[in-house]
Amino acid sequence: MKEGPYKKIILSGGGSGGPVTPLLAISQRLISDDPRVEFVFVGTKHGPEKVMVETFRAGNQKIKFLSLPSGKLRRYFSLLNFFDFFKILSALLISFSILRKEKPDLVISAGGFPSVPLVWVAYLKKIPILIHQQDVRPGLANKLMAPFANWITVSFEKSLRDYGPRAIWIGNPVNKLRNNDLSLINIKKKYSILDDKPLILVTGGGTGSSAINKLIKESAPEINNWAQIISLTGKGKFDPTHVQSNLYQAFELIPSDESFQLMNIADLVISRCGLATLTELSELAKPAILIPMPDSHQEDNAAIFKQLKAAIVLSQKTITPDILKISIKRILEDKELRTNLSNNISKVMKPGATEAMSGLIWEILAIKK
Repeated sequence: MKEGPYKKIILSGGGSGGPVTPLLAISQRLISDDPRVEFVFVGTKHGPEKVMVETFRAGNQKIKFLSLPSGKLRRYFSLLNFFDFFKILSALLISFSILRKEKPDLVISAGGFPSVPLVWVAYLKKIPILIHQQDVRPGLANKLMAPFANWITVSFEKSLRDYGPRAIWIGNPVNKLRNNDLSLINIKKKYSILDDKPLILVTGGGTGSSAINKLIKESAPEINNWAQIISLTGKGKFDPTHVQSNLYQAFELIPSDESFQLMNIADLVISRCGLATLTELSELAKPAILIPMPDSHQEDNAAIFKQLKAAIVLSQKTITPDILKISIKRILEDKELRTNLSNNISKVMKPGATEAMSGLIWEILAIKK
């Protein structure tokens, strides 16, 4: 245990589940180093981050969740920009109140518009700021926050050029300290996983993907002849007409520990290309079919995995249920292909990110007496 008084860290991100996962991973690691460190998470009231944080435990600590209004700065003309201006103004005022009350030693963000006003106010109050850039392509939120950050950690070496001398290449943190109660037997029992059929886990991230959900629903009757499916549809995207069975189960959101264990058990994962999920796939060396969100930063992420032959990448614009079924069957029936995909994906992400980032944070906290 470290000497000195406890430290308080504000974690911030959201609007989607992507920015949340590495932050929770870091909180778990820091708590394991010193259980006196305290966390507060600031996100949106209605985003998936609220559920993700409230169902998460960093050691024995329940992380307090606070919300901010989430205005969006659009880079095109929209009447919504006018209304969102007042949301941003309100978020700035609430940020002053949060920082005055919580008195954090450090603010950490992994992106998302809820973080922007909080980071701006933290800069004005001279609170140290650390920004984490997950994706290959810098997002607008991180671009708006980066000039005010003291440190910027990045997942890919390429991002060092985007952020200059304050950038540190560490990789992307992933939670390796999982709930010991979630044994293989327990998770299989809870989700009625059969031993005689391969398991396909489908995830569109915290906000889900209507396009992927529709593809799976249309393809499931045939896929279930040779595999079972667990589909994580995302917040607000669960189909109420879905009839659960052992062969095709669907859930809106489940605790992050459980989704990680299901990914660990799965023979194949079908996923969007958010960096949090890609990092877990790399950590677990899982064969994967990636369907990036069209015309987004996810296509840049997917391009790296495709170039390294680390996953099968399909375009949402051209994919059909037949193409998906053929791709799934090809992977499940070709042991050599599965082995190659596993080996290649395990090498994509820089190892030791969680340890590197936690080490940096302890150095920062030691400086701030």
